[in-house]
Amino acid sequence: MTRTLADQLALVDLPGRYAQAVDRRDQAALLALFTDDAVLVQPAALVRKGRSAEIVGAEAVAAGLLQATGHLLGTHHVVSQQVLAEAGEHPDTAHGETYCAAHHLYQRGEETRDNVLFLRYQDTYRRVADGWRIGRRELVVDLSEDRPVTLLR
Repeated sequence: MTRTLADQLALVDLPGRYAQAVDRRDQAALLALFTDDAVLVQPAALVRKGRSAEIVGAEAVAAGLLQATGHLLGTHHVVSQQVLAEAGEHPDTAHGETYCAAHHLYQRGEETRDNVLFLRYQDTYRRVADGWRIGRRELVVDLSEDRPVTLLR
């Protein structure tokens, strides 16, 4: 089965809209990107003690993402290549992997720092009544870097 160009464009657009929603702390935009029963799987190293690595449900995912970034000065996600798996037998599901450099700005004393996570989103997408949504997102962190930066704003 082949995927239509409109479907491909909609799927490729999702990771960029996710990055924008997180960077702008836009809860409504985040909610619109996930299926109601979405699952977000975080690497164990990024999960605070006493919390689960899995967050279930669009509202919980959006709230969890905003809570996890709320203490930061800001974030800046740079989405790069995305590879969609070949269309399978189920026209309403798709799989993809997206590379991202996720910058996390924070203050340490008088210094502003950037903790950059170089990661991959391993996604399962599902078509719902009003378009494609993220049904499952697993974050895989390949490496991190922490460095001083200068804010220009």
